[in-house]
Amino acid sequence: MAADRPNIIFIMSDDHAAHAISAYGSRINRTPHLDRLAREGMLMQNVFATNSICTPSRATILTGQYSHLNGVPVFNRFDRSRQTVAHLLQGGGYHTAMIGKWHLGSDPAGFDHWEILPGQGAYVDPVLYTATGERTYSGRYVTDVVTDLAIEHLKGRPRNQPFFMMLHHKAPHRPWDPDTAHRAQFADRWIPEPDTFWDAYTTRSDALRENEQRVADDLTRRDLKVQPPPGLEGKALTEWLAVKPDSVVVSRDGQTVTLSGEALARWKYQRYMQDYLATVQSLDDNIGRVLAFLEEAGLAQNTIVVYTSDQGFFLGDHGMYDKRFMYEESLRMPFLARWPAGIAAGSRSDAIAINADFAPTFLEAAGVPVPPGMQGRSLLPILQGRTPPDWRTSMYYRYYHDPGHHNTRAHYGVRTQTHKLISYWKKKQWELFDLVNDPHELHNLYGQPGQEKLQEALEAELLRLKRSVGDEDQFADEQPPAGVDGPVGKLRGK
Repeated sequence: MAADRPNIIFIMSDDHAAHAISAYGSRINRTPHLDRLAREGMLMQNVFATNSICTPSRATILTGQYSHLNGVPVFNRFDRSRQTVAHLLQGGGYHTAMIGKWHLGSDPAGFDHWEILPGQGAYVDPVLYTATGERTYSGRYVTDVVTDLAIEHLKGRPRNQPFFMMLHHKAPHRPWDPDTAHRAQFADRWIPEPDTFWDAYTTRSDALRENEQRVADDLTRRDLKVQPPPGLEGKALTEWLAVKPDSVVVSRDGQTVTLSGEALARWKYQRYMQDYLATVQSLDDNIGRVLAFLEEAGLAQNTIVVYTSDQGFFLGDHGMYDKRFMYEESLRMPFLARWPAGIAAGSRSDAIAINADFAPTFLEAAGVPVPPGMQGRSLLPILQGRTPPDWRTSMYYRYYHDPGHHNTRAHYGVRTQTHKLISYWKKKQWELFDLVNDPHELHNLYGQPGQEKLQEALEAELLRLKRSVGDEDQFADEQPPAGVDGPVGKLRGK
């Protein structure tokens, strides 16, 4: 059976926007190894997160369920006794492994082997731990370490079982710390600003105007890598780095220049994107190492390799960084899948998929029954060019973390192939976008003359989807306490 069923490697990064992958049309970088996955497999254009923050998305991927059913609407600890895709594949005869960023606050379950970062983990000198030990990889860079550990484990895996590996990277999560070589590649590179960088937020809800994740206003000295004064250390250094500067002194052409206003905003964007893209480049290089290993080991033909991110990310779009909002850049997840034995090279799909679909997909590919409690649907027919005639034509989204880390208002909404409706229910405000004629979501049509029938239809679809997934406002007013960050001693054994 091991020879018949495919191996599965699920590679997930953290906060990697699809529009920072050249296969998705990036204007700002090239990602040759990710492009190879697209060229040799399928690129899915419309894969969306159901709750666009890290921990909830990870719980949804594991369980195939929305946040209100899997119990993880915010950064709260995942109940490891819940049924997951790992449990089911392990029970179905797969050797299972989890390496890298877990960020669920509890020990991984359903895995024959796991080695994970505590909480967010560190870019440099990372600590990784298992059920019984931990190790600091001094002088090492986290993306390289996670890749090394994955390849080493695959070399020593049991040969009489197919394997399922979750290979989760920290990059390119904030604070975007590149290694020395990749930092140098982008140090002097000019990155084009997105079309909506100077978005004035007219016609949109108060929620957008109240956000605190703006490139111009909310990046800290730590984010921007501003050098602190000599001798500053401890609490004083931490406080200094946390300041959001309204002026910065830089050197240009041998002259000292103080930047403020528009010039400072443009400089902040360049600093942010140079570091972000440098971490992405390291990620792409390391994915190339995994693909090379599969070729050398003779595993490529019958191994499904999926690449995704836990959600999208704003790259200066609408003037923002981070995610959370239901706007396209945050909602959309990259999804590339290669399986030479089962997926046609160079294929694409515009079908609407959600992260709850991933677990059923892996189970069907492995020949393991999909339990009825999973709310997602297997993507395998789509990946093999057989999109079911009754495939979904809309998806449901709900975000809870209000005010959260960036003063983001709670909201839920529906996205179809052509339109999007968002309800900021606490503020009693709505947004409606025509994604065909307004792909940047600049013109809110809600309440505008002539939109009554469309608005009514989308409101009805939103209510239908909300009911169909069993969302009874379980976490609308109160969310569980945070519990996914901290040192090893606080997290292990939970």
